[in-house]
Amino acid sequence: MDDIRVTAEESTGMVAAELIRELSTELAGRYPGLYGGDGAGAFKPQDVLVARAAFLVAWRGDEAIGCGALRPMDEVDVVEIKRMFVRPAARDNGVGRIILSALETQAREFGYRIARLETGLRNPEAIALYERAGYQRIPCYGIYVNEPLSVCFEMMLY
Repeated sequence: MDDIRVTAEESTGMVAAELIRELSTELAGRYPGLYGGDGAGAFKPQDVLVARAAFLVAWRGDEAIGCGALRPMDEVDVVEIKRMFVRPAARDNGVGRIILSALETQAREFGYRIARLETGLRNPEAIALYERAGYQRIPCYGIYVNEPLSVCFEMMLY
């Protein structure tokens, strides 16, 4: 995976918009009718245009192959990982772990102590990735509390 690099990008730029659109389309297929039916969930690109937030993109050469975002939460030392996505052709090669690791590093640099995230029961690949990376299941938080298909995770960054 030496040929993969991860860079910070504008969450409102063309590359981000394309990756987010692909992720949203995939999620809409896995969860038809939920969250407005478009797969966008509770994320807007503007969510990460604030201090201590980031949108990261994984590249193989000139091709954007995945992304992930950090969004501050109400607690000053807690960050939420959002919009984790790897294009299907780049999956099963450790790209998701590379993105997740880059997000964790960035979160530490921003001074966060805890990373939280939500995924769905119909995303077994994501669940496996987070569990392998050391995330622990926690009770669902925020808007996910009453979502029967949501699974929430947390990891101490320090």
